[in-house]
Amino acid sequence: MNTLLNIIWLVFAGFWLALGYVVTGIVACIFIVTIPFGIASFRIAGYALWPFGRTVVDKPTAGAFSTIGNVIWIIVAGVWLAIGHITTSIPLFLSIIGIPLGIANLKMIPVSLMPLGKDIVPSAPGTF
Repeated sequence: MNTLLNIIWLVFAGFWLALGYVVTGIVACIFIVTIPFGIASFRIAGYALWPFGRTVVDKPTAGAFSTIGNVIWIIVAGVWLAIGHITTSIPLFLSIIGIPLGIANLKMIPVSLMPLGKDIVPSAPGTF
């Protein structure tokens, strides 16, 4: 079921969201100081491309620098990426098949706002 949902997701929302994260990552990697933001953006791009069967968890070793970085991220890129998730979730909710995709899209908003100090791991079997 996860594979089917991921294929539908890829066609209707995943490609464009992942492209947004990749562009954000490239821009962040231009400046040496913001390379951690670029790496986080590339990690989330993979998650936005194929989200079903994976989940986001907090890193136990994340500290104060992750919190400070997340505040900077929210101001610079997080708000725009969250708006992208909301924008792509609205048309998904208009069809019965798209409702799980819209829910998954809204579940990505917290990681798009605060990506530092997070890990993307496989989820438990039978969940999405």
